[in-house]
Amino acid sequence: MIRNFEDLHAELKAQGICKRLIAAWAVDEHTIEAAAEAVRKGWVRATLTGDAGRIREICRDRGLDPGIFRIIDIPDEQKAIAEAVRLVREGEGDLLMKGLCSTDKFLRAILHKETGLLPPKELLCHVGVLQNPHYPKLIFMGDMAVIPLPDFRQKVQITGHIADVARAFGIERPKIAFIAATEQMLDTMPACMDGALLAKMCDRGQIRGCIGDGPLAIDVALDKESAAIKHLESPVAGDADGLLFPNLESSNVFWKTNSKLADGVLQAGMLVGAKVPCVLASRADDMQTKLNSIAEAVIYAARR
Repeated sequence: MIRNFEDLHAELKAQGICKRLIAAWAVDEHTIEAAAEAVRKGWVRATLTGDAGRIREICRDRGLDPGIFRIIDIPDEQKAIAEAVRLVREGEGDLLMKGLCSTDKFLRAILHKETGLLPPKELLCHVGVLQNPHYPKLIFMGDMAVIPLPDFRQKVQITGHIADVARAFGIERPKIAFIAATEQMLDTMPACMDGALLAKMCDRGQIRGCIGDGPLAIDVALDKESAAIKHLESPVAGDADGLLFPNLESSNVFWKTNSKLADGVLQAGMLVGAKVPCVLASRADDMQTKLNSIAEAVIYAARR
């Protein structure tokens, strides 16, 4: 089982996994540096779409050889995104990556009914991976970027996606916590009701390949002592692999709080549900986060 990003990097090296990466509007330092490092490590062969002059200038400033990339010169942001999506759709790429473009433009291109990458009846969602030094293993969570207020059926699909990513990391039956404000069953709180129903679906095998429990407050989901104090008996409490949050606001706040207020936190994030995994990191994320996100997408693409 892969317990941290160092393990993930070692696994990719040991397995010799290499995928074709297409980066859309890759005209920023962190995207180019992350793609270059992934190429150097042998994880990917990279194609960058965007203003070739800007890309080569950044490569010169950072001491990188632009010759390690296939560069497709498209000075227009929207056209560069569309070309990246087209290349993936036509089978020239195994992974898609967001560069300096905004998330809404990136998502619109992926979700376009005629030219996008989403198969019929699939749900696109964001699955993040969090490494916190105060927790003994990686945490898989969603959705932080796509669905503001998922309905129950969407929560079922997101749970499946979280479990799929966790299994790609070697966790045979990931433990998924359905997060609410309390572990008590309160019919006045929709997250509690949904959490209980999702847990029962896991028990009956209607959500396959994982162990689920909920509702669980975040403290009992991640801390054995909290679960013991509250006399909560659960196969998931205190040992969760995955967290399904009730809405985008709660998951996004948890994600960013970890990144800004906890030293030593490492993160990765990608979109799943599309034809290929799509690396989605914030434009403000550093090179390491984008490199880890590429690694997440590579291992998922190799094992899905």
